[in-house]
Amino acid sequence: MAKFAVSTTFVEVITCMLLMLAASRVEATITCGQVTQLLTPCISYAVLGGDVAPECCAGIKELHAIKITTEDIRAACTCIKQGAAMIPGIDYERVNQLPAKCGTTSPYKIYPSTDCSRVG
Repeated sequence: MAKFAVSTTFVEVITCMLLMLAASRVEATITCGQVTQLLTPCISYAVLGGDVAPECCAGIKELHAIKITTEDIRAACTCIKQGAAMIPGIDYERVNQLPAKCGTTSPYKIYPSTDCSRVG
């Protein structure tokens, strides 16, 4: 009987350790609201050109820092694509220049034809 109790305790300890490890790896999914908030300072450059606002670059870098999973990358892509489509006069070439102008990269290009389900 004592042997069964030790085995049960051992299994419980291992299960708890695995649950704690899994919980530490769970990442929150990025929301469209977060993406919009981070990238709103980029709209003036995307439409008018000129200088890229430092807040825009900060937002792009923060977005890249929080995009962890493929699902997060696809969600951000979809949000950016949908948001860009609602901005009159947006220049997609300027939109796609932003990461390089801010000293970073992007795993996708945004165009009306971008298939965000295939990025990441």
